[in-house]
Amino acid sequence: MKKNILFVFCILIFISAAFGQNNKDKIYQIRTIAFYNLENLFDTIDDPKKKDEEFTPKGTNHYTAEVYKDKLQKLARVISEIGSDLSKNSPVIIGVCEIENRSVLEDLVKTGKLRDKRWGIVHYESPDARGIDVALLYQEKYFKPVNHKTFELPLYDEGKRYYTRDQLMVSGYLDGELIHVIVNHWPSRRGGEAASRPSREKAATLNLQIMEEIRRTDPNAKIIAMGDLNDDPINASLKKVLKTESNIKKVKDNGIYNPFEEMFKRGLNTLGYRDNINLFDQIFFTSPLVTTNKDYSSYKFYKAGIYNPSYMINKEGQYKGYPMRSYSFSTYTGGYSDHYPVYIHLIREQK
Repeated sequence: MKKNILFVFCILIFISAAFGQNNKDKIYQIRTIAFYNLENLFDTIDDPKKKDEEFTPKGTNHYTAEVYKDKLQKLARVISEIGSDLSKNSPVIIGVCEIENRSVLEDLVKTGKLRDKRWGIVHYESPDARGIDVALLYQEKYFKPVNHKTFELPLYDEGKRYYTRDQLMVSGYLDGELIHVIVNHWPSRRGGEAASRPSREKAATLNLQIMEEIRRTDPNAKIIAMGDLNDDPINASLKKVLKTESNIKKVKDNGIYNPFEEMFKRGLNTLGYRDNINLFDQIFFTSPLVTTNKDYSSYKFYKAGIYNPSYMINKEGQYKGYPMRSYSFSTYTGGYSDHYPVYIHLIREQK
C-alpha cells in the first residue's frame, strides 16, 4: 500500500511539473520526442520522377483530394496527442517516414490542432525507388536546428545498385541544450528476413558512422536515433551491430540504450506484418541521456511509450488488433497508418 501511495505521489509531482506549477522540491519540464511512419503520405499529383501513380485520383487507390485531406486530419490528430498526457504538448520533435515530399508536410502542419503551433521542417529528397523520404518536424519555440545533412546508404544486389532512403541527421538546441537526431527508414524485408538482413545491418553500421562523426565535435553527444527499422529490437542490426542495451543500468559510456527492447519482450508491438507481431518502430539513444542517479540538471530520459489509443486499433475482421491502416486492398478505410507512433519523454529541472 505504501508503495502505491509513493508511486501516485511521484506521478503527481511530474504532472504538476508539466503544468509548470511549483512543488515543495523542484520544478521539472518534460518534452516529448516521437517517431511516426505516416504510411504513404502522398499528394494527389502525378510526379513523373516517382512511382506514385497509384496515389492519384485515376490510380488504383482512387486517391482523391477528399481522401488526402481526410488522411491529413487523421494524422494531425494523432501527432497532436502523442505524449501529451505528461508534457501537455504535442511532440516538440517528431521524425516521420513514408512521405512523398516537403509539400505534404507543409499541408500536415497546417491541419487540425497542429496549425496552432509554429512548425519547422527538415526534409531532403532521397533516391528511394518508391519516392518516399524521411523528415523531421519540430516546434520552433523549443528546438533550434543548427546543422542538418543526409547520408546515402549504398546497397547492391548482384553488383547492381538499388536505392533506399537516406538517413537524416539534425543537430540543434532543445531549450538551449544541444542534441542530435538521426531519422531512419531501413530497408524492408522484401525477399524474406534472412535474405534482406545484410541491408539492415549496413543501415545500422551507417548509424554508427554518423554517431562517430557527431562525436568528433561533440564527444559527449546526446544522440537520439529513431525510425521504422524493419527489424525488431532483438535482431542482429541492433544487438550485434549497434550493441544496444535493454537494461538501463548496464549502459556503458558511449553505449546505446533501447527502451523498446523490453517492451518487445513483453509482447508489445507497433505493427502486424505477414501475420507476425513486430516492433519495428523504435527510438534509442546514447549514454549521456541516461541517468541512474536521478540527476536531471540537464535533459535525461524519463519514459518511453507506444501511442495506440483504441480509436487507432482495428476492431474486427482479418486484421483485428492491428493498427487501423489507411488502405486495404486498394480501398481507403479511413484509418490512420499501418504503424503506431513511438515516443520518449525527456525531463530536466526547470531553469
